[in-house]
Order: sequence, then structure tokens, then C-alpha cells
Amino acid sequence: MKKNITIAFVFVIIMIICGCSKEKLTIYTWDEMFPQEILRGFEKETGIRIIYTNFDTNETMLARLHAAKGGDYDLIIADDYIIELAVTEKLVQKLDMSKLSNFRNINPVYQGQFYDPADEYTVPYGAGVQTIVYDPRRVKIKITGYEDLWDESLVNSVGIIGNFRVINGMVLKLFGESYNTNDIDLIRFAGIFLHELAPNIRLIRDDRLEEELLSGEISAAVMYTSQVTMAKMEDPELEVVFPKEGIGFGIMAGFIPVNAPNPNAAHAFLNYILNAQRGAECFEYLGYYSTYSASDPLIAVEFKEFLTLPEGFNADMEMIQNISPQAEEAHNLIWTQFRAAAGHQ
Repeated sequence: MKKNITIAFVFVIIMIICGCSKEKLTIYTWDEMFPQEILRGFEKETGIRIIYTNFDTNETMLARLHAAKGGDYDLIIADDYIIELAVTEKLVQKLDMSKLSNFRNINPVYQGQFYDPADEYTVPYGAGVQTIVYDPRRVKIKITGYEDLWDESLVNSVGIIGNFRVINGMVLKLFGESYNTNDIDLIRFAGIFLHELAPNIRLIRDDRLEEELLSGEISAAVMYTSQVTMAKMEDPELEVVFPKEGIGFGIMAGFIPVNAPNPNAAHAFLNYILNAQRGAECFEYLGYYSTYSASDPLIAVEFKEFLTLPEGFNADMEMIQNISPQAEEAHNLIWTQFRAAAGHQ
């Protein structure tokens, strides 16, 4: 018995010496969401060690959070619609506002949204829209909206992101309808028109689509805000189009799982990045719209036009939200058929 106590004591000493006893913060989100300087700075300032893990899709995240019964992770950053599901399923804890002195730095535009109407659970971290970007040196027409992507001059030269609700939804927008309709017949009708776009599609991918535009592999693309930012920074002659038919708008946000092992560390990190200067550094790195109004004046001049919302922009935006299982199934079938027609199994 005495020997076991001695061994246990020695083990504790070793743990302390090697730093294993430090408080940890396990962040679960997509890859490359923060500058390394921000992560290192937080560790140095607080002594809290960050464990960074990433997922590929929002759905993967939610499945793992279910499996962990709202535990394992201290802070998760994901998209708005999946957060709504996590909150509804009681997998998210309310924020302790007494630990978030920088919460006042958030831009009110990004608050009171459908997934957290009372701002009780989330801290917005970047927002984006899907826009069309094209190379006017290689495209014969002037693109002003989604409809132009069907032009025969763009055969085998268009790239699109792999988000089926965004791409199927742009056809709904062509008909003046909502991204979030539950009308199955309308969704199927839009799918017929989407199928006609297949000959113009060269690439369907979510990651680094901007590289294909810059290399000349494609001449036009429907891309996320971060990709647009990177493309335009590299080649200012590219044309950015906010489609006349309307724009899908999304917000990423951080939340603390209901059984997070270290919620205090999560609050500390959220408050750390909510700092105006650090927020500006994060958004310049991310390439998404700044969600902190206090950070906007601190964003470097070369980034500002890409990272702050244009005046009057809100009127043209609609957030993509959760829809009925039947409508979701119809979208999935359309997307599968469209990918096959475009040569992307």
C-alpha cells in the first residue's frame, strides 16, 4: 500500500514537471481557423494549453457531439444551421456573460439570429456569402447574376463550391423563391433547371477553389467569401459579382458544449479573440467578414473592402436554414443527379 502511494506521488510530480497538469482547452472546428500567433498568444498569457482538432463537415461535428453526450470538447465553432440543431437537442450550454467582457464588441448585425435569437449560446466568428467571381480576360460576357452561369460560352469552365443547399438554392433564387422552401415540387422543378448547368461545370470542390481560378483551370466560380478574398488579393483584375437574384448569407459561431470539460477555458478564449485588435488579426487571416464592429476600424486597408459588409447589403441576403426532412431529401437527390451529370461521382 505504501509503495503504491509512493509511486502515485512520483507520477504526480512527473506530471507537474512535464506540464501535463496544465489546464486544457479542446477546440473542435475546421482546419486553419486561427492564426498561430493568436493560439500561441493565448497559451502564453493564460497558461492554458490548446488542443486543436478539426472536422470536415458540420454533420460530422454534430454526430461526434452526440456520441460524446455534449462532452469531450470545450469550444466548437460551426455553421449557424447546425448550431440551431445542437441548441434544440440541448447539447449547448448558455454563456456566462460575466466572463465575456468583450461581448460588447460584436456587431449587432450578427446578433439575434435564428439559431440564437436571444444571444444566449453563441459568439459569432466570421460571416460569409456566396458570390460569383470571374476573370474578365477569359470570359466573353459580363456576368451580373446566377443566370449568366448557364451561358453556352462558359462550357466546361465554371467551378462551384460543394454545398448543395447553396447551389440548388441559387436556382430557387432565379425563380424568386426562398432558399428555405419546403415545397417539394418547386425544389424538383429547380433541379431540372440545375441539371442544364452540368455541361458548364468543370469543378465541384469546397477547398481552395480560388487556386483553380487563379491558375486558369476555370474562368468563373461560385465561391465562399474567404476564397473570394484570397483570389482578389492575388489578382485584383478579377471581377466579383453579388448576384442580382439574391445572396445566401451564413454565420460561423463559437459555442460551449453542455458538458464541456473546461468551460472556463472556453470562456477565456472567446473573450480573448473578442478583443478588437485580435479580432482584426483573426479576420484578416480567415478572409471572412468581420463580426466584431470594434475590429472593423483596425482591419488593414488592403483587406477592408473584402472583410466588412457593403452599405445596404443586408436587404439582398437570406440565411440558409434548416428545412423539413422531405425537402432535404429532395435536395440531396437533385444534388446527386447533378454531380453525376457534371462528371463528379
